[in-house]
Amino acid sequence: MSASKIPQVVLKSSSNQSNMPVIAFGTAAVTNNDGEITKVAVIEAIKSGYRHFDTASIYGSEEALGEAIEEALQLGLIGSRDELFITSKLWVTDNFPHLVLPALQKSLQTLKLEYLDLYLIHWPISVKPGNWELPYAEELITTFDLKGVWTSMEECQKLGLTKYIGVSNFTRKKLEDLLSFAIIPPSVNQVEMNPVWHQKKLKEYCEAKGIIITAFSPLGAKGASWGSNEVMDSEILKQIAEEHGKNIAQVCLRWLYEQGVTMAVKSYNKERMKQNMEIFDWSLAKDDHEKIDQIKQIRVNNGPVVFIPNLWDGET
Repeated sequence: MSASKIPQVVLKSSSNQSNMPVIAFGTAAVTNNDGEITKVAVIEAIKSGYRHFDTASIYGSEEALGEAIEEALQLGLIGSRDELFITSKLWVTDNFPHLVLPALQKSLQTLKLEYLDLYLIHWPISVKPGNWELPYAEELITTFDLKGVWTSMEECQKLGLTKYIGVSNFTRKKLEDLLSFAIIPPSVNQVEMNPVWHQKKLKEYCEAKGIIITAFSPLGAKGASWGSNEVMDSEILKQIAEEHGKNIAQVCLRWLYEQGVTMAVKSYNKERMKQNMEIFDWSLAKDDHEKIDQIKQIRVNNGPVVFIPNLWDGET
């Protein structure tokens, strides 16, 4: 699929208006040694038509993504960096007002880029700075100064180091707190969302506030250390896929698209990369949506620490 055929959503802020492709190519590496594999996969993804790439400082994939972008430019696969939409994220050990700008500058240096398109607060918690083992022990959690951190995020946007700012893994309550003082509201909230974790109330809230949702783990992150087989092994989704002559992944991604959200999907398999984009020329039936509504709901990703008090505020 050509890049021009991937639908886009409009991101707005006080000074900018840009288009963000609804499908992002995820680069969360299994280990930090996946550099060459990630680089090759990103170049293949660009050839396949992907233009939105999702990374984070914790993924260990920023360097490989930067190298892939450099090579794609040299090969003429893209005319300029401006043709791409690059998202990265602030990790919890940098989640302090005075560390936001240095963390973003480090990400840009690693990516060899002058700016990001979107920079997200990865989780609404702060962990004492250091190279601790994951999952983090409870005693490493410290006070999260949301107002101070967000002010620093706003400063990064004003400096032109990122075009947009947003959040990830924020509940409605956390968003309400943020919107009560934000001068620049978050453009995006990236959260776990798939047919076994619908996030209906959060989706309604974000729609009302003009915040775009990006769904991570749209296929349940099967194979990841914290992932689940609940999505890909679902008999309901399997039946719907067979009826449409599609695979389960395509049904999940089409369902998300019909929910009006964007998505970050990871596959380094060349064929699946293409299949994951082949979701825009067919539709799910009303009956399909009703069946998906009946799927038992389960959250898979509970965060990067052993115990996070009040992370989810008892809600979605």
